[in-house]
Amino acid sequence: MGFDPLEAAIRTASGLSGMILIFVYSVLISFALPLPSEVVLCPVGYVCGGNTLALGLPIEVQLAAVILISALGKSLGSVFALAIGHNASHSSVVIRGLRRLGLRPKEWSQRRMVALVKRWGYAGMAIGLSVPFFPDTISLYGFSILEDDYVKFAGAAFAGSVGRLLVTIGLIEGSLLVFW
Repeated sequence: MGFDPLEAAIRTASGLSGMILIFVYSVLISFALPLPSEVVLCPVGYVCGGNTLALGLPIEVQLAAVILISALGKSLGSVFALAIGHNASHSSVVIRGLRRLGLRPKEWSQRRMVALVKRWGYAGMAIGLSVPFFPDTISLYGFSILEDDYVKFAGAAFAGSVGRLLVTIGLIEGSLLVFW
């Protein structure tokens, strides 16, 4: 089962309703949907081409608005992920059920993703979330196992979201320069 209609709606988002859709999509990918966040750049001509946002503003302003709206949405969604992940990681019922399946989520996430946070704190979380084309949902739940400061968690998610979109734009612009 794919999310093609949702991704298609984001790719062709336009106007104020498009900005609202980008915000809602960003909230959902933070805690519920393992989809790429980079797709929010499509309406302003990045990642998948085109320029459908059509807010009547210079493209740079539209791009900044999309990055800000997406980061705010991901920041809000990260608070939900933190609440869900932190509560689940401390639920004996959930932990026992996963261990019966041979999974050790707390140990796995501590060794893998959260090693960055343990060493660098919330700055490490922001850096980890800046890696393009990796689902945020997985990272946020991984980080939520050890963290419980909602404001810092949301701030790191915001910074990581902005970083990810800027890195993606840099990769695309760099690729275009190479092929030019």
